[in-house]
Amino acid sequence: MTSRLGSPTRRAVSGRIGTLIALAAIPVAVLAVFFVLPVTGMVQRGFMADGAFDPAVVIRVLERSEIQRALWFTLWSSGLATMLSVALGLPAAFALSRLSFPLQRVIRAGLLVPFVLPTVVVGVAFRELIGEAGVLAFLGLDGTPTAIILGLVFFNASVVIRAVGAAWESLDPRPGEAASALGAGPVRVFMTITLPALRPAIVSAASVVFLFCATAFGIVLTLGGVRYNSIETEIYKLTFTLFDLPGAAVLSVLQLVVVVGLLVVAGRLRAVPDPAQSRVVVRRRRVSLRDLPVLASTAVLVLLVAGPMLALLLGSLRVDDRWSLANYVALQTPGFDPPLPVPVTQALVTSLAVAVQAALVALALGLLVAFAVTRRSRTRGERRVRAVLDGLFMVPLGVSAVTLGLGLYLTLGSPPLDLRDAPWLVPLAQALVALPLVVRTLVPVLGSVDDRLRQAAAGLGAGPLRTVMTVDAPAVWKPLLASSGFAFAASLGEFGATSFLVREERPTLPVVILRLLSRPGSDNYGMALAAACVLAVATAAVMLLVERLRVPSIGAL
Repeated sequence: MTSRLGSPTRRAVSGRIGTLIALAAIPVAVLAVFFVLPVTGMVQRGFMADGAFDPAVVIRVLERSEIQRALWFTLWSSGLATMLSVALGLPAAFALSRLSFPLQRVIRAGLLVPFVLPTVVVGVAFRELIGEAGVLAFLGLDGTPTAIILGLVFFNASVVIRAVGAAWESLDPRPGEAASALGAGPVRVFMTITLPALRPAIVSAASVVFLFCATAFGIVLTLGGVRYNSIETEIYKLTFTLFDLPGAAVLSVLQLVVVVGLLVVAGRLRAVPDPAQSRVVVRRRRVSLRDLPVLASTAVLVLLVAGPMLALLLGSLRVDDRWSLANYVALQTPGFDPPLPVPVTQALVTSLAVAVQAALVALALGLLVAFAVTRRSRTRGERRVRAVLDGLFMVPLGVSAVTLGLGLYLTLGSPPLDLRDAPWLVPLAQALVALPLVVRTLVPVLGSVDDRLRQAAAGLGAGPLRTVMTVDAPAVWKPLLASSGFAFAASLGEFGATSFLVREERPTLPVVILRLLSRPGSDNYGMALAAACVLAVATAAVMLLVERLRVPSIGAL
């Protein structure tokens, strides 16, 4: 009798595990071939000599003075940019989540847009503001570490606003009100009540910001010039300038280890119980005099965001000290002396097509992963398998796009997998970069769906597909649109992996912008400004649409 009762249970468990494996099979296979294999190839290239492991290779690379300078610059610049991002992001998060003032939604959307702007666009915008002909040229910031750090803060303060703002928006105000009633001042209430409640969100956001600062390839490449290199730009230089592939591989693996370690720390911090998870509807209050410091700090951040973008727009409309659309008209041409392989408009079409393909691939893989990891686990074995899968598909977030691109470049360029010239390799690489954003957007929503609804639908005779359509689809359609927008915007501006894999005759717009910047002449520079504006408008438009759905993603990372 026991076996007869136990047998269906074993069959049910086997069936659930079989379904889990079936859902995860395709994403796991894609990750194994196009992520694990390239990373393994880099390890072999950087740590092996004559077919044997040789630690001396690593030591020789790390002993180089230029490598040590790149490592040190990456650490201190990312750390300082993280502190500044948190310092400016926290007041803005409070103002946008707990206060009520005119143009609040417009300011919120404007401050959240920079995160999805291509890093090369951010670099071009800051160069136009602080360069020789810029409004702030007198400050002498062009080509300095200060310019790079300001670019990193511009890019990452929105992460703090989104992550901490979501927690602050739902924070129960009653403990703070009780402390105030007992005589505690605003500073003491913040330090003893609010800050401890927000600490998990703040530390998690800071970890993610540091990760993004350390992997901001385009910003350092465009603002650092030849004097300052991060780990990523050093990898790029070793590959394409010095042709030192073993050295580039050693740096890539080192970066992989450090960044994945940060991702693990961020994941543990995310698991810390957070009082903000118990949502409370809080009525926003009107601005008072005590809020002036917060509003002043938010205004500084608004200026930091608006200044470079306004300078970029105005610079693109100036030709020979007069207003003109000539730079935009010239986008129909391949540039000047020497020309690009294709007109800039064709590169834009290529970027849009590649972004659509990458978003579709990321969405398909992300949906399979999200469904696999959010189904209810009834045994310890199932929970472990789902936890491993969830962590496995977050690993690409902890790997720089430059590292991924280099790995694909090194390992897929010879038989039996000679795929370097395959037209679908760039969309696939961009899809892997965007995949964690899709997964982290969909998993919390699907995980919050009551499993009893699925059981009830199945009990009424609904099959698996109909259950998904009637129970899961109504809850997930908004996050699905949002994750599609995130993936599209991230792919449209992706530059790190694409710079290694793009085919000469089919460049994407970010690659074309950098090539125009590297060519002499005001005509090419003006075209680069115009192309950067077009790319910025395209990504910003997508993100503004996503913001209307109000689906948090970065905070879930």
